Amino acid sequence: MRKQHFFSKINIWVVYGLFSAIVFGVAIYSVALINELRQREANRISVFAEAMKIQQANKTLDSDTQNLLFTIFKENDKLPILVVDQNRKAIIDEGFYRNIPEEIVNDQKKLSRLIADMGSRYKPFELKISENQRQYVYYDNSRLLNNLRYFPYLLGVFILGYIFFSLWFLRTIKKTDEGYVWAGLAKETAHQIGTPLSSMIGWIEILRIEKGNSEGVKEIEKDINRLKTISERFSKIGSVPELNDLNVNETLQQNYDYLKSRISKKVKFMLVLPNREILIPHNRILLSWVIENIVKNAVDAMKGEGRLEIELYEKNKNVLIDFKDSGSGMTSAQARNAFKAGYSTKKRGWGLGLSLAKRVIKEYHRGDIRIAHTAVGEGSTFRIMMRNG
Repeated sequence: MRKQHFFSKINIWVVYGLFSAIVFGVAIYSVALINELRQREANRISVFAEAMKIQQANKTLDSDTQNLLFTIFKENDKLPILVVDQNRKAIIDEGFYRNIPEEIVNDQKKLSRLIADMGSRYKPFELKISENQRQYVYYDNSRLLNNLRYFPYLLGVFILGYIFFSLWFLRTIKKTDEGYVWAGLAKETAHQIGTPLSSMIGWIEILRIEKGNSEGVKEIEKDINRLKTISERFSKIGSVPELNDLNVNETLQQNYDYLKSRISKKVKFMLVLPNREILIPHNRILLSWVIENIVKNAVDAMKGEGRLEIELYEKNKNVLIDFKDSGSGMTSAQARNAFKAGYSTKKRGWGLGLSLAKRVIKEYHRGDIRIAHTAVGEGSTFRIMMRNG
């Protein structure tokens, strides 16, 4: 018995929701934290500006006040600060600027650009020196805060990457589980068919003794051999099939001959093959299954009456097999879902045939199968494409 997958024991959407809540929670908290740091730096500048105002307004201060102001000035060792006069000209004196590189202080153009940049980000603090004299304290974020301001964007990129990865991961898990389900179902079907099939093989031997090689015995034997083939098909699903360089013309001809005698006589069934042999690596049992599935779907779409043509040809080093029917056709939505497991337009359909056919062609034969053309009321064309060599 296959070991139960870990993710089948829990609700994957609950896990996804919890992880998403954690990631978005961290993002919101980070933005709030950066805003809090920005506000604290603004408060520190406000205190610094008040200290400068007190210092300039009072030339004689007691020692305690001087020590307090010195401590305030000294603690500001991270925030860029620049004091300008009322004409917006920088005061380049000791104590009037802090944490600004000397190459900017000594370059008037760079200094003017810095003042403009500071003013665009934060409103400067006004210092009233006298009735007719004003000074303004410009400030900016610390280097730490400037680096942190990019963090929400990086976190946003991380969240988007996380979401895309999660969706890909969930889709992969779903496909894997579906693959296990279909493979298990196919193998169990092969096992269930095997028991009555063994009994039928015994009974046909008895009939051959009693009736000889009558027409009825021959037909029953053909169907028994067909059931053997079907059983082998199901047993190969989920395992790596053996691919041999075989003549695909012959594979198509064999299936055409078998299906022609078993579909409605009202269906004009044709096979168009090239004049030369085409050898491609394929598993004849599995490819026959795909052909049979497509043909049966086409006959159902035509309601047992119409035109069905199978054409084999080569194009750009690819071998193409087209199945053109004159059935009811499909809408664009039906065409998009045609190969999805469990999807069926028939009331009693299980939606397994085309899904397994796609798996056989894509995973086992490294090819592709798709709907080349369809339109409501105009029929459909299914196309199998495999590499030639």
